Order: sequence, then C-alpha cells, then structure tokens
Amino acid sequence: MYSLTMTLQTGKKECLYEQIYEYIKMEIKEGRLSKGEKLPSTRSLAEQLQISRSTVDYAYCQLLDEGYIEARPKRGYFVCEMEQDFDKNCREKDYSLSCAEGAAATTENEMPFLQYDLSPYAVSMEHFPFSVWKKITKNILTESNAALFSHGERQGDYALRETICKYLHSSRGVNCSPEQIVVGAGNDYLLLLLEKIFAETRTVALQNPTYPRAGKAFASFGWNLRFIEGKKDGLDVSAEPMEEVDLVYVMPSHQFPTGEVMSATNRSRLLAWAATKENRYIIEDDYDSEFRYRGKPIPALQGSDRGDRVIYIGTFSKAIAPAIRISYMVLPKSLLPRYREKCGFYSCTVSRIDQRIVNEFIRDGYFERYLNKMRKVYRAKHQLMLDGLSGLEKKYQITGENAGLHFVLTAKGEIGEAEILEKGRQAGIKLYGMSEYSSVKTPKKSSVLVGFGGLSDAEIKECTRLLTGILA
Repeated sequence: MYSLTMTLQTGKKECLYEQIYEYIKMEIKEGRLSKGEKLPSTRSLAEQLQISRSTVDYAYCQLLDEGYIEARPKRGYFVCEMEQDFDKNCREKDYSLSCAEGAAATTENEMPFLQYDLSPYAVSMEHFPFSVWKKITKNILTESNAALFSHGERQGDYALRETICKYLHSSRGVNCSPEQIVVGAGNDYLLLLLEKIFAETRTVALQNPTYPRAGKAFASFGWNLRFIEGKKDGLDVSAEPMEEVDLVYVMPSHQFPTGEVMSATNRSRLLAWAATKENRYIIEDDYDSEFRYRGKPIPALQGSDRGDRVIYIGTFSKAIAPAIRISYMVLPKSLLPRYREKCGFYSCTVSRIDQRIVNEFIRDGYFERYLNKMRKVYRAKHQLMLDGLSGLEKKYQITGENAGLHFVLTAKGEIGEAEILEKGRQAGIKLYGMSEYSSVKTPKKSSVLVGFGGLSDAEIKECTRLLTGILA
C-alpha cells in the first residue's frame, strides 16, 4: 500500500479536501502512484492527517468520480490506469512521442502544469449548507436512538424511500411507491443488483458515445454490448442491432456526454420497442436532471411508461454533494418478486444515520432551497462560460448547453481532437476528449467536453480567455 506523505495547510485558499484531492491527483499524473497501487483507507488517512474522515471521503469521491481511482468491494481504493502512464513508459524507453496531428513531443520536465481542470463531473461546494447539515446530524445523534445503530430495512429505511417517492413524483413525474425503491451506495451497486435480478446473460444497447462506467459495469457482468449511434433526438430505436437487444441503457432527459434530449416521439418508440417482447426493459439513468437552464424541466421517461418496463435510477451525488453516496432505483412492479428472490438477502449499503440525515434534509425543505440556489449559481457560471467562448463561434459549435454541468465544443474545421487537447494542456487547461466516451476510436468530428461546475467565476473568465486565445 502506498504511503501518502502530505502536509495540509489550514491557511490556504483551498479547503482541506481539495488539498488532498490535488495532491493525490498530481501523484497519479506524475507517475509516483502507478496503476493498481492501493491507497490508504479513509479512516487511516484521516487519523494520519488528524482530520475528519468525511474530509478524506470528499477527496476520494472526487477522485473516484473523475476516474483517477477505483473502489474494489471489501478491498479499498486503487489507482486507475492513466493515459500519462503510457507516455511515461515511452519516455523511459527513449521513444519519440508524437500526437496523431504531428504535435511535438514533450519530456516529463516540460509537461505544462494543469491549473484548470474542466471536468464534466466537478461540482461546486462553495455554497453547501454545512451549518444545516451539522445541525441535522447533531440533532439526530443527540436523540440516543439505538435503532439507528442496528440493521435497517434491506431496501433502505422506509421513511427515506417515502420521501424519495414524493420528491420524484413532484420534480420528475415518476410514478412509484416506496415498495418499488431500492436505496444503495452509488449507481454501481444498483447495477450490480440488476445483474443478480436478471441472472442470465443479457444483450444491452447503449447510445454511442455514452457514460463509460455503465458500459464497464455491463461488460464485467459478461453481458453483450451493442453501441447504437445517437441522433439529435436520442438513441436510434430503428437501428438493426435493436432487434437482438433485451435491455437498453439511456439518459433521456440529458444524455451524457452529448447533452442531447430524447424527443417525445423517440421516447414513444422506445417504450413501444420494450412492449413488443417479454423480458425487455429500459434502464433510465437520470443522473443530473435537476440542472436545466432553458425551458421547463424534462419529465422522466418512467412517468410515461404504461407497460411496467422502465427501471429508473437516480443519485444525490450531483444535487447535494459527491460524498453523499446515496443512489436509488425504482424497479417495475413486475421485477419486485425477482428482486426479493435474488437480492432480498442483501443488506442496504448506506448507513442508517446517513439515510436519516438525507431524509430530514429533503423532508424539511432544505434540499429544495439548496437546489434552487445552486440552479442560479450554475446558470450564472454556465452563461459566463458561454459568453467567454463567444469568440469561437466561427470555428466551433457549442451543443448540449441547455442543462447539466458541461457542454460540448465541436470543431467545424479539420483540427483533430488530440491537437485541441494538446493546445489546452499547453495553456494549463485540462479538457476531456469525446473519444474517451465513444466506442469509435476516431470519431468523425473533433469534440471536447467543457465542464464549469467546479470553477469559480474568476477561473471561468481566465479559462475562457486562454481558450479563446489558443483556439480562435
């Protein structure tokens, strides 16, 4: 296990969890932490640094969401393979590196410092109501409620499931009962439950490009993957591979990473496809539906399902905080007997204390107030980023800009994705290429993801100034 010898500074602008996050990220990027190395547990690192465990959790969750580390059940956190690992190995062997577009190679000492990370996964914690969270936690822990420290219901505490049920119906148009909801620590766990529920090998369709963690999860189950090229209104339901598919994974309200919204017509076609054969289901991932900047909120596909074929999955990681590892799944009533038979013995993976805190945070109206505040904050950041990049209109097209915490910048000319990423690196900006999320190694168009959720207004202004300068 790798020993982290970092020193935290309480007087710095960055909060403690950001310092831990930045330190580990740089250790990975610079090759001092290599693929497969195990990180200290959150408990041991917290004890070593003399800080709270939740602070370390925040840092680890951010690294986990951005793909720098992975969590292995009952084993801990391990470093993922990075593109830089390959570059470093090549440099050690004195190979001459060059990008596909002919950009000059850089040595390890010449690699620019990446000051701005435009991650599509990053969120702002600047306005989080820590005092409210602390008050709720304190009140719960002073109640001396012994039941909170005992085993709870396997699907999650009924009070939380009831609160989630009301929230989903009022905000997303989801029709369900608390009995249909399963609470778990992250979407990965809920997908694992689906593997147990279906038991047999499935053939699942995913829109290309797609959220990579879902594809990796399905592949680890031994399921057959079929990537369907997306259209402007979402996944192409008429594509030939759909005939052999019995599961479809979609994000109808805000497809990641393209930001597309599935049209009402295409939604109807997808629901009709599911109804044509037995045992066909749609997995609807509604991961960041709370943030929309133009028009009315897009209702969930599940609310239009009359055939009991949509499995709805959501999370509080973006709407509240990345460390709130509470996700939920709404199972169709037809799958409940199978869930109880195949997964009924699994305990809930979220502590009852955390469930109680989140339940009261939502039930007492704090969540709605915080969400309304963050919509305004992100809308302002979103507009600031768009205004700053307005000088690129002749050479680049911006899409997926009406919702979420990122948008897509696509070149109109012949410039390659690798060249765009390299120009960003030279300016100290980390951009994310669309090819990372695509099953096609060389997409037809050169596109990058531009995230703004984790940047301050001053950082957005400087980033857009730099990007306009290098890409215009």
